Amino acid sequence: MKILKIYLLVLFSFFAFSFANAQDKPKSSAEKVTGMINGAKIEINYGSPSVRGRKIWGELVPFGEVWRAGANDATTFETDKDLTIEGMRLPAGKYSFFVIPNKEDCTIIFNKEAKQWGAYKYNSKDDQLRIKVKQQIADSTTEKLTYIMNATDVELVWDNWIIGFEVK
Repeated sequence: MKILKIYLLVLFSFFAFSFANAQDKPKSSAEKVTGMINGAKIEINYGSPSVRGRKIWGELVPFGEVWRAGANDATTFETDKDLTIEGMRLPAGKYSFFVIPNKEDCTIIFNKEAKQWGAYKYNSKDDQLRIKVKQQIADSTTEKLTYIMNATDVELVWDNWIIGFEVK
């Protein structure tokens, strides 16, 4: 009986410790941003991770690798009208949205396979559009990944980077 009590105490302590630690770490919340650019309704759905003291660019998000541009499911980008992204045509539709970050620039990808978990089954043959953009270094850091829709562009803002692209 004494061994059973010790076992239960250890088990309870383990679960209590695990639960307490899980509460300290914020989860990546599901977020959505919608807006109008040049008469087109645009909706971006993404998971918003936090920096939490980690080195993001080049470590958590490795350089030269396809990244889901958020957390959990791949980020989706949906437009009800054709758009021009950095001078290139993007037909109306729903796309998964990926980024390949590098030290000097980033490749933005709109992929026709909209429903994906992360970038694990990403296939470049399904790319609708790929463009290169130059990221900006922000004056301050942004803790939670955020997408911002402006009158003529969209920005992914996280840590000390702003990855933006022109939309017409």
